Amino acid sequence: MSESTTREERFARGLEMLGSVNPEVGQLVVDSLADISPEMGHQVIAWGFGEIYSRPQLAPRDRQLVTLGILTALGGCETQLEVHINTALNVGLTPEQIVEALLQSAGYCGFPRALNATAVAKKVFGERGLLPVGQQPADPSATSA
Repeated sequence: MSESTTREERFARGLEMLGSVNPEVGQLVVDSLADISPEMGHQVIAWGFGEIYSRPQLAPRDRQLVTLGILTALGGCETQLEVHINTALNVGLTPEQIVEALLQSAGYCGFPRALNATAVAKKVFGERGLLPVGQQPADPSATSA
């Protein structure tokens, strides 16, 4: 198998994986980088999704939880957070679970970053008609009869 075939296969596998979790994004990523860094577009798809995201050891839902935590901790990743919050919803995370993951991150990366991430979640949820997000009571026994 030639290197270019392997490269093409990884890219095709990456596009297939990305299409299965967020079909609106795959080609947009490649297109947005075509006039500045086509290689970056290729690597995001081929390596990020064809090699890493497609590994069977973690389900897409779990990969999205990890990704949300990391992007929140990094800060300044609001555009990517928007993409990954949408993807998290696509792979089965609920708005409540996403909000809880962002709340969890506050203790490890600080409130400013967690608040910024929560603002992105609010934007995504609003666009998808998922507001207001239901909240669990602070005391779970308060709802039991």
